[in-house]
Amino acid sequence: MHEDPSVRIQKFLADAGLCSRRAAEALITAGEVRVNGAPATLGQRINPAKDRVVVQGREVRNTPQTRMTLAVNKPRGLVCSNDDPRNPDTVFDLLPKELQRLRFFCAGRLDKDSEGLMILTTDGDLANRLMHPRNTIVKRYQVRLEDPFPASRLATLRRGVMIEGERHKVEYAALLNPQREGSSVDLDVWMHHGKKREIRLLFLALGFPVKRLRRYQIGAFPIKGIPLRGGKALNPREIELLFSLPRSTPDEVKTPRARRTPRSLSPRSP
Repeated sequence: MHEDPSVRIQKFLADAGLCSRRAAEALITAGEVRVNGAPATLGQRINPAKDRVVVQGREVRNTPQTRMTLAVNKPRGLVCSNDDPRNPDTVFDLLPKELQRLRFFCAGRLDKDSEGLMILTTDGDLANRLMHPRNTIVKRYQVRLEDPFPASRLATLRRGVMIEGERHKVEYAALLNPQREGSSVDLDVWMHHGKKREIRLLFLALGFPVKRLRRYQIGAFPIKGIPLRGGKALNPREIELLFSLPRSTPDEVKTPRARRTPRSLSPRSP
């Protein structure tokens, strides 16, 4: 019996390094993907060796990408996008020249004003695992507010508040270095799959604008040792840490140190 060579169109686009599976689904839904001249459909199976796939007018070649996953320490001011004409400075500018020939995409995002741990990968399957709602990936943030937040309102963060018909909440929140009166401008916050700018919107709805937002851990993988604007290639053990539950008690969260010379990203696969 011959093995079926066909694959789902979303997987084909991700394996070709064009985008993540979720982004591929959006392109298909928008009618931007055609197979042998006809509009593609979600879940459609194709034979990469025979079928012609065109995305936004450009043919996608059946050329498997080198699989590599990077953890980078994103500074403020960069957007998490491969192509945003309104924001020319992207997180991909952090990649050294020898890696810019590869087609990386973001497995999750941070907004332009936020900083910290980002995962960039050429592996479409891994990106799908990290972003799919069925996988509970814990992300941990250091939040600095403009005004002190009282301990008495921590329960409200966990219960959540309704904003434009959606409930925004966190899984865990604790004050860092609280004052005697039981308040602090710094908090440790845990979330699963957050909506766009959810932490900022949640605190703003409670009357506490966010001054600084830094993601310092994904799963059990910490940003420790990766300087601002620097990064490292992850090995299989480190990749699996992204899916592991963090310790039940948060580690001490430290204010980021002054900028240091970035660690070089190795072009070798882990």
